[in-house]
Amino acid sequence: MVTTYGALMRRTAQALEAEEGPNAAYTAHALMSYLTGKDTAQLLAMQNLFLPEQLADDYLALAERIQAGEPLAYILGQWDFYGQTYTVTPDVLIPRDDTMAVVDLILERQAYLPPNARILDLCTGSGCIGLTLAQRLKTARVTLADLSPAALKIAKKNTGDLHLSGRVSCLIADAMAPASRFLGQFDVVISNPPYVTRAEMAALPRSVREFEPSMALDGGEDGLDFYRAIAKNFTPAVKPGGYLAFEFGLGQEDAVCWILEAWDYDILELKQDGGGIVRAVLAQRKERD
Repeated sequence: MVTTYGALMRRTAQALEAEEGPNAAYTAHALMSYLTGKDTAQLLAMQNLFLPEQLADDYLALAERIQAGEPLAYILGQWDFYGQTYTVTPDVLIPRDDTMAVVDLILERQAYLPPNARILDLCTGSGCIGLTLAQRLKTARVTLADLSPAALKIAKKNTGDLHLSGRVSCLIADAMAPASRFLGQFDVVISNPPYVTRAEMAALPRSVREFEPSMALDGGEDGLDFYRAIAKNFTPAVKPGGYLAFEFGLGQEDAVCWILEAWDYDILELKQDGGGIVRAVLAQRKERD
């Protein structure tokens, strides 16, 4: 195929519109940047140049993967969250901007945290939540925990890539089972657990349903299995006066708050994501005499 960089990216963007919608042009450019190592400004300067035929073939092969539903993040092997790039594979969920809401709840509360605060990121996946907190809370000690060894491997890689291994540890933990006593107690337990209902699982977009890990999505019949389990199993791991923060799905805020209140938490704040959807809650474990 004899064509220019610009013409090929434009045609590809049009072909990707059915799968990518308004992101089609971005995806087309991102694929070319991935293959060539050129940034957006460089690609713009190259748009009238002819590209090698093998490069064009490789590019179209990647575009076909997008058309088949494969997420761009998994093709690139990385994705950005909160201004930092993280390694991602199909073993972990792709970080989403929605999750910034639960991170913000803790960052906005940092004045109330003790020096060297202990933070547990449960169901950590790529580690993006706990690692974001570790980057911004310079003396915090963070534990990343997940049941999936494959996910924890990615979290460990991201920890090393960010040079945070001195303050961040990774371990296997099951949110559905009682917290191990050796964990001790934390000033903050934060989690973006699986919260998709069984009915919603079948209706997820193809790129999520067929490519992202179902164990990180499926929250049970009503989507609340993990909230009930974490409140029951990990409240002993929250210091009295400490915080438990959750991300949740659309319309789940009342049910999640009821669960937390039943386990003796005060609801401090509900936070919206960038789209105006109530997305996260901050609760404080009551202190008893």
